[in-house]
Parts: sequence; C-alpha cells; structure tokens
Amino acid sequence: MYDTNNDVELIAERQACKLLCHEYNHLLPSETKRKDDIIIKLFGETGGSFLIEQPFFCDYGYNIEIGDNFYANVNCVVLDEAKVKFGNNVFIAPNCGFYTAGHPFDAEQRNSGLEYARPITIGDNVWIGEHVCVLSGVTIGNNSVIGAGSMVNKDIPEGSLVVRNPCRIIRKIYFLHKAHRNEKVIVKRIDDCRFIYLYGAIIGKDAMVQRTGTMGD
Repeated sequence: MYDTNNDVELIAERQACKLLCHEYNHLLPSETKRKDDIIIKLFGETGGSFLIEQPFFCDYGYNIEIGDNFYANVNCVVLDEAKVKFGNNVFIAPNCGFYTAGHPFDAEQRNSGLEYARPITIGDNVWIGEHVCVLSGVTIGNNSVIGAGSMVNKDIPEGSLVVRNPCRIIRKIYFLHKAHRNEKVIVKRIDDCRFIYLYGAIIGKDAMVQRTGTMGD
C-alpha cells in the first residue's frame, strides 16, 4: 500500500497530470496536433494512431499504455495508480472508467490515506460499451465485447460477450479474422459457436459443413 494523501512526490505527479489534462480538455477540437502531443507526453506508451475525445481524465498518465488504432469516447476516466495497458484496436464508448486503485477495509487505514493498486490489461480487438466500469486487477482477453453498463470485477477470457452488473459471460464470440475472397479457411473447432460471418455468409449453430465444402457470399 502507499500513502496517497501525504506522499509529496505522488501529489506533485498528480498535480502535473491534472494540468496536462486540463489543457487537453480545453483545446479546440481543431487543435489535433497539440492534443496528440499532450497524449504522447502524458502516456507511458502510445501506438501509431489514436483518438481520445474530450474530456479525458487520469491520475498520473505515465502508467497508461495504448496500442495502435485506439479510440476513447467522451468522459473516459483512467485512475492509473498501477499500469493500465490497452491493446490494438480497442474502442471505448462514452462514460467508461478504469480504476486500478482500491482502499483497505480497515477504516483507520482508509481514513489515513492508504491505498493499494492492481494493474488492468485490455487485450486486442476489444469493444467496451457505454458506462462500463473496469475494476483493479482485471484482464480482458482479446476479441471480447463488454456490454453497456457492465461492471467488470473479474478476468474475462478471450472472445467473450459480457453483460450486466456484476458482469456475466453470456456466450463466446468466434470469427474468422482477415479472410479474403476465395481464400481457403480451415475451421477445426466450432464448439458452442452461435454464428460465423464470412463475406456475408452465415453458418448457423449446429449446422454441418462437409469436408472440403465451399460456401459463397
């Protein structure tokens, strides 16, 4: 645990971060170059392309890492007392929060300013719906979708569709990645797959495709 109220260094780092966030949030929408420069300065690591809508808030900034093609809509809050890592192609809807910090149950410790923090990791190709809350220590696997209003308090396996508060996995998501026209695609397992899209074709649940079969658009 650390002392968030009395650690002079942490207080100074949060103050510097708040100043950068304030500047970012008050720039004109047309000032894209300055906005990008602030995010690059603020974050620990940035990918090749990103867009973070105003307003945006974080505590330290240097604990945040984003991959390529990152998008966060308005009112994104990242309490990055520990590392928060976003993979490639992550899309975040409005009013979402990522909270690494927590407080002890003991009232005396809590009132004194003691906190703890656990990292958050968001995988590649993750879509997070509106008003989602992601709590400390959570990892969300690649290719997952988090439904609007969900509270994520546990790890989410790869390829999951998650809804509700607290969150619940309602099914797995399967898809064929970067399949091109006339490309040979081998599917070894479908298991509980509901559907697979391939250039407009739909393979329904429990459907049987013969070996070496071909499906058109």
